[in-house]
Amino acid sequence: MKQPKVIFLDAVGTLFGVKGSVGEVYRYLAAQVGVECDAFLLEKVFYKQFKKSPPLAFPGVDIMTVSDLEYQWWYRVAYDTYKEANVMDKFDDFDGFFRQLYDYFATPHPWFLYTDVFPALQHWQNQGITLGIISNFDSRIYEVLNIFGLTKFFQTITISSTTGTAKPDCNIFIKALEKHDCKPEETWHIGDSKKEDYNGAKNAGINPFLLERNEEISRSDYTIIDSMERLIV
Repeated sequence: MKQPKVIFLDAVGTLFGVKGSVGEVYRYLAAQVGVECDAFLLEKVFYKQFKKSPPLAFPGVDIMTVSDLEYQWWYRVAYDTYKEANVMDKFDDFDGFFRQLYDYFATPHPWFLYTDVFPALQHWQNQGITLGIISNFDSRIYEVLNIFGLTKFFQTITISSTTGTAKPDCNIFIKALEKHDCKPEETWHIGDSKKEDYNGAKNAGINPFLLERNEEISRSDYTIIDSMERLIV
């Protein structure tokens, strides 16, 4: 297989993941303010609300307003999650609580780094391959990348909230490509979502790789197989 000029990677679920589960984090933080709830239920409800929400992308807005829009987007997801879990009436100050929850995800506490990430990034960097990120994340990604010492590896970071388009829409891949002097067929994209990463990249003409991690292993190694189809862990 010909070496790519650029490799794009997804972020959450590819480079780093949530310790335990989102439901466990939501339960833990709620307990800190005296609100008891079930982590399994919160996990179930969170993903229901997350999937039904509009894309985390704000086309046609002033870039200076994006951080507020990101905050409002996640506020609605969190509010609806706790509401459907029937615990909203237990919060004395949900607005204040949400500020703590939102800021918490910009710290190292809820995240872990997959152990295969540093060796892979260093290997590609040593080969002279340019690296970039394409993610349906918000501006907190910069803080998380800094926490793990990953920023130095990436020449570009393209996120949905600031580009106004989200994976699997081809436009976010096109916007990422525009930052590099290369053709789609000269690039790879690696991610853990078949719909957002694999299909999205493929439709943009980028060579797609699907990363399948063993859910029972939070920190694991992967191997690239020569099918331009999957990365298996």
